[in-house]
Amino acid sequence: MVRVIEDMFGIAVNPMTQKTDQVRRFTLSTDRGMCVSIITLGAIIQRINVPDVDGKLEDVCLGYDDVAGYYRNQPAYFGATIGRVANRVARGRFKLCGKEVSVSRNFRDKYQLHGGFVGFDSVIWDVVGIHKDGVTFQHVSPDGHEGYPGEVTVNINFSLNDTGCFGMRIEARAKATTCVNITNHAYFNLAGHGSGRDTLLQHMLMIKAQKIVDTDLEQIPTGKLMRIRNTPYDFSSLVNLGKRIGQLANCPIHGFDNNYCVDVPPNRVQLVARVVHPCSGRFMEVHTNQPGVQFYTANNLPDEERGGVPNIGKAGAHYVRHGSFCLETQKYPDAMNHDDFPSIVLNPGQLYDHQVVYRFGACPKRI
Repeated sequence: MVRVIEDMFGIAVNPMTQKTDQVRRFTLSTDRGMCVSIITLGAIIQRINVPDVDGKLEDVCLGYDDVAGYYRNQPAYFGATIGRVANRVARGRFKLCGKEVSVSRNFRDKYQLHGGFVGFDSVIWDVVGIHKDGVTFQHVSPDGHEGYPGEVTVNINFSLNDTGCFGMRIEARAKATTCVNITNHAYFNLAGHGSGRDTLLQHMLMIKAQKIVDTDLEQIPTGKLMRIRNTPYDFSSLVNLGKRIGQLANCPIHGFDNNYCVDVPPNRVQLVARVVHPCSGRFMEVHTNQPGVQFYTANNLPDEERGGVPNIGKAGAHYVRHGSFCLETQKYPDAMNHDDFPSIVLNPGQLYDHQVVYRFGACPKRI
């Protein structure tokens, strides 16, 4: 049985209205002890409590105890829903219906990242449905917002079941032709959200992909896909994450921030990634209908080992470089500028349908 409980998380100014509004929190929980909390600010996943093989609960999702924490630590995007277009848009420009579109360039005035200055992560979402197993949030992105044409209405259904599956179904419809590529930027550590780098490096990872999107040093796609078999980027079978990060020590980006081209048949939800923390027995599977997964190892968080001041999260936890990971389901970055990439164009009358399920569980403390 799933229970849905609502409480008030805080107050914030909604940048879409410039008015102060309540930030509501919805907690979905099961009889087995698992629970997930989502807040209306940014449609953020604020907490995921999961039992280990002995039944001990840990919160495995990075986040904050109050609204101020999320504002204080922007733009890390902890647990946030990202849109209208996730990831990067080269030069903040693209052609759509034969016309050049210019969108905001919020990253060093070079390109757009994660939807612009006021993306989906910054707005307060409306609650349009409370169900027996979850809740539905809605946001209406106006025509011209951050430079994108067409009004877009987005609904996200968050759900939980007794088998440890936490799901998101993201649907969007547009009133004019536009681009849509939404994701969620949750950071995970299956040993516990604040357990840091040492435990993150114990994790084992599998991603069902033979290629990644090739990028330049600014992480802008070149338009090519790079084969990764027998390279440090190859996670086609379960492999230790610490070993792989160590193999990238002399690379310009020390860590992973790559879009994996996963082997998913069109419009089918399928397993694309599996993560295991051997010491606790916890595992997480990612199932989706999206063709890409951005794998990120928190490279841009403070490096405490080199004197960086840690990001202070829930219950005073230190969030640091390589202390967590993201597996962000999406289409390929900068897809509107590459005809060979899966299209992110959404026309009137079409439905954008993005499904992702995170399945949590525990297995004996060995692989």
